[in-house]
Amino acid sequence: MTSKEIRELSPAEITTKASARSASSSSSSKLRKQTGQVEKTHELRTLRKDIARLETIANQKKSAPKPPKI
Repeated sequence: MTSKEIRELSPAEITTKASARSASSSSSSKLRKQTGQVEKTHELRTLRKDIARLETIANQKKSAPKPPKI
């Protein structure tokens, strides 16, 4: 998932996707990697980076200045 795609999502959708991805990136997947049960080890890294992108953009949207009401 690219940052451009993430920026188009609403804040609620971003938090939903981040929680879903972090649930799949539990310690059990790290354990499976260490025991050699995972064939595609690069997917763990991309999963971590996706979670970081989601959280970063969510924080940017929270701290963005809101336009004044007229």
